[in-house]
Amino acid sequence: MHNEIVSDAPNKVNLTLNIASIGVLLAGVGVGIFTLAAAAGIWLGLWDFRKGFDLLRISNNYSDIVAWIGLLTTIAIVIATKLFDTANVIRLGGLAAIGTLTAFVAYSIPESFRPPEGVNYPPIHDISTDLNAPPNFVDVLPLRVDAANTTVYGGSNNMTPERLSQLTAEAYPDLVSQYYAASVDEVFDRTLAAVDRLGWELVSATRSAGRIEATDTTLWFRFKDDIVIIIEAQGNQTLVNARSVSRVGTGDVGANAIRLRAFFALL
Repeated sequence: MHNEIVSDAPNKVNLTLNIASIGVLLAGVGVGIFTLAAAAGIWLGLWDFRKGFDLLRISNNYSDIVAWIGLLTTIAIVIATKLFDTANVIRLGGLAAIGTLTAFVAYSIPESFRPPEGVNYPPIHDISTDLNAPPNFVDVLPLRVDAANTTVYGGSNNMTPERLSQLTAEAYPDLVSQYYAASVDEVFDRTLAAVDRLGWELVSATRSAGRIEATDTTLWFRFKDDIVIIIEAQGNQTLVNARSVSRVGTGDVGANAIRLRAFFALL
């Protein structure tokens, strides 16, 4: 009888380890699918970005817990398989590791939308390098007929032009009008190349007016932000001003400013 109990112990250990590894795998994949669903529902038109953010917030609340439990469980499984010589450490540890890694990824996605530590972005979504005469949209306007935000500078979310200008200058003092020694035509061509390289959808390019308009679609929530760039001669230099405006949302967590910085870095 004693021999039967001893011989049955490895089987019980193996069963426990199998259950633990599969449990971690299912939990990790589960929160991963839940995180993907937040964006997939928007892509498929099942809900708007507000619902997507709600789902992402729920995922963020639980995915890190699942990830840390999964990590500890994975370590315990590897140690147990070694101690009891179950000979399937790679399979069991691998399953648990997959679940753990998936949970960590699910946690990192919503975390990526948070501003860096100590950075407080103003609640604005309309960024222009020219605060006195922001570039106006023309050809993008028909694409924004259903947009929650207007293209009127300072005209959304109880904002005023003066307040928007002040908040922009305080938060992004580096985003100002840019001057180039190259000709207008050369800068125009370089701007088109930058738009293409950044992956923006070109809406229009009117060389005679020195105006280029484009739309940038974010990867995760498929937000559409519109950009207008004005290129004109200023003495023996070429002056470039740009403006980036979100179609929805009060604040952009710095997205429009980051976009303009990337553009000017290429230009």
